[in-house]
Amino acid sequence: MGFLIAALVAPLAGPLLYRALHEHPQAVRVVDGSVYVAVPLLLAWQVLPEAWESRSLWMLVAVAAGLLLPTALERASHALHRLTDTVALGIGLSGLVLHALLEGAALFPAQGRGQLAFVLAVTLHRIPVGLVIWWLLKPRYGVVAAAAGVASIVIGTALGYGLGMEVLADVHGQGTALYEAFVSGSLVHVVFHQGRRDHAH
Repeated sequence: MGFLIAALVAPLAGPLLYRALHEHPQAVRVVDGSVYVAVPLLLAWQVLPEAWESRSLWMLVAVAAGLLLPTALERASHALHRLTDTVALGIGLSGLVLHALLEGAALFPAQGRGQLAFVLAVTLHRIPVGLVIWWLLKPRYGVVAAAAGVASIVIGTALGYGLGMEVLADVHGQGTALYEAFVSGSLVHVVFHQGRRDHAH
């Protein structure tokens, strides 16, 4: 149960970190810069192990599609500019929730030394996840939307833990991995496109 509590609390540290640092003008660049680093690292965390295990280029193709498709749509129609960012952000958030669901399920049997490294890795990488969600949603949609985004990760984790291994058996597969790769690319697009505009100083 302690493993679950740590995983549930970790995303909440992201908004607290954002608020603490954003109250100091000199720290704003640190927050922004850390997000631009954190998102590619989170992408690598989710995609690269699966791509290596499956020995398939489709994972990388899915990432490229998620990254480039919103850009192509924006260039095709200026009217789609804001809508595309919003849709890409929603898709990216859905991927993070799905990942939280699977991690929550994987935490269910976690016990002993063999699982300690896994739990620690899950807990630590959720801090930048919470930070990225807050960083993306709060400036554009407000505190309520940002809080709901972070809460969705917590709820997804708890739900995955409650359902246990049945989630891993029924949900985890090549299709899920490709979807996560696609939404990871979408999230990178939003961070480097929308983020630079919403966080211009």
